[in-house]
Amino acid sequence: MFNVFKHVSFSIAVLSIAVATAGAPAKRSTEKQKAEITGHGPAVLWRYPKDIATRDLIYGPGGKAHSPVGPFTFDKEDLKGTNPKFDVIAANGGKWKVKLGEEAQPETVASRLVWAVGYFANEDYFVPVLRVKDMPTLKRGRKLVTPDGVAYGARMKRSVPGQKKIGEWEWLDDRFTNTREWNGLRTLMAVINNWDLKDENNAIYQAEGPQGPEQLYMVSDLGSSFGTTGLSWTKRGSKGNLKAYRHSKWIKNIGPEYVDFNVPSRPALDHFPDIPALMRRLRLRKIGWNVPRKDARWMGNLLGELSGKQIRDAFRSAGYEAGTVEAYSRLVESRIAELKRM
Repeated sequence: MFNVFKHVSFSIAVLSIAVATAGAPAKRSTEKQKAEITGHGPAVLWRYPKDIATRDLIYGPGGKAHSPVGPFTFDKEDLKGTNPKFDVIAANGGKWKVKLGEEAQPETVASRLVWAVGYFANEDYFVPVLRVKDMPTLKRGRKLVTPDGVAYGARMKRSVPGQKKIGEWEWLDDRFTNTREWNGLRTLMAVINNWDLKDENNAIYQAEGPQGPEQLYMVSDLGSSFGTTGLSWTKRGSKGNLKAYRHSKWIKNIGPEYVDFNVPSRPALDHFPDIPALMRRLRLRKIGWNVPRKDARWMGNLLGELSGKQIRDAFRSAGYEAGTVEAYSRLVESRIAELKRM
């Protein structure tokens, strides 16, 4: 009984602080984030997808030509983030980042939908069975790899030659803030229930564009999608969970001119004995608030140009079985229709 009261008291204290500080502006965490990003060429968040109706959502932004071809050799383990990751090198010298676990499938789908409507996304591919030579025992995810180097359900991200990460961008304090394209991206994150919208999951890449050097602004981690609207009690419930996605309330409120999305929503409190971490999560909710209805409708119309086959191809690309593909696709189509009525 004592532990129950202690837990309740802690929760009340946390909520009290949350109410007092939820309106406070988010502070940049490091000097690196404060520094001006120095790149070459214009900054680009979105480019009109004139070929949207013919984009291949089976292979995504990398296309069939860039899809992974083995054999692959282990390079090094990546201990950043919360998911098991490691780098491999293909026989042709190409470098790939492998991610295992709950995010592999939803991230593959999300990358295709984001790219389909004109935003930039990593060249992600889902590989049901990945064989890796010289595979050591991993520090993380060792249960997901067999002793002879076989990993099941892997997302492989291609390292694009000539493209280099030069920084991160901030959702609530950036050059694109309050533009139609920025509002459209916020809307799209709500459509797919991508709740992990920390600034560190955004990247600026120096790349070579159609007219020369340019800086691409990208949501570089899309793995926390197609599950709940916020961090849940378990990873399995938060990401790539059809039941959770189906029953989630993704729209909080619709006003005469603005819509508030419920993505990201309040996280489960038990995940945050560290109150500052909880505060940072609570501030993320602002990313989904006060989206002009006309901009949400604009995104709905863009998504509406995708055919039913294209949407289903996005889920097929991630290895989902036929029933799950159909169920997810119908839910996405329903959300698109709701946006178009804004």
